[in-house]
Amino acid sequence: MKLFRPSRHERYISDKQYYAWFELAYTAVDVSAALLFVAGSVMFFSQEWQTAGTWCFLIGSVCFALKPTLRIIREFRYVEEDDYEDLAKRYENSV
Repeated sequence: MKLFRPSRHERYISDKQYYAWFELAYTAVDVSAALLFVAGSVMFFSQEWQTAGTWCFLIGSVCFALKPTLRIIREFRYVEEDDYEDLAKRYENSV
């Protein structure tokens, strides 16, 4: 019965906002990494810009490492709140 088992998303409006902010951060990190790799690739065409290009690749790689880090932070929050339902749904959608 939905009345007695409300979804975590329906119980707290702030949870929807929290989820939305994580998705926004995830997308921003993804775009940043992609742009840094494109810039680094272009910089490698010039001998003078190769050092800057290498830094772009390094920072882009750190951005790619932030992506799963953001996801796991959000998932730990679900676990802290005993919200295994959302984690299970996420697993079912990925399989």
